[in-house]
Amino acid sequence: MLSKLSAWFLNPRRNPLARLHRNAIASRLRKYGLRYDDLYDPYHDLDIKEALARLPREVVDARNQRLKRAMDLSMKHKYLPDDVQVKKESAEREALGALPLYQRTIP
Repeated sequence: MLSKLSAWFLNPRRNPLARLHRNAIASRLRKYGLRYDDLYDPYHDLDIKEALARLPREVVDARNQRLKRAMDLSMKHKYLPDDVQVKKESAEREALGALPLYQRTIP
């Protein structure tokens, strides 16, 4: 019983509280122009270091630029302007082939 409970609690795919926490953190990161995956530290985990080494150079450079911009904004105690946040998010969704966020159809 205890092992099932601990497995459920530690699994973010099944635990709604973990999902809420991830969404809250992602919304804070979006204010600085970061993604949730940018928090992974390559110096802490060798698997992450290897994954970053396998990514294309443009993706790693974009990640480094996001981290630099976030540190700069944090030091200035500012956030990205709202229009820039929305444009970046919609461009990312379009690049991934996802539907626009507020697209609705009437049956």
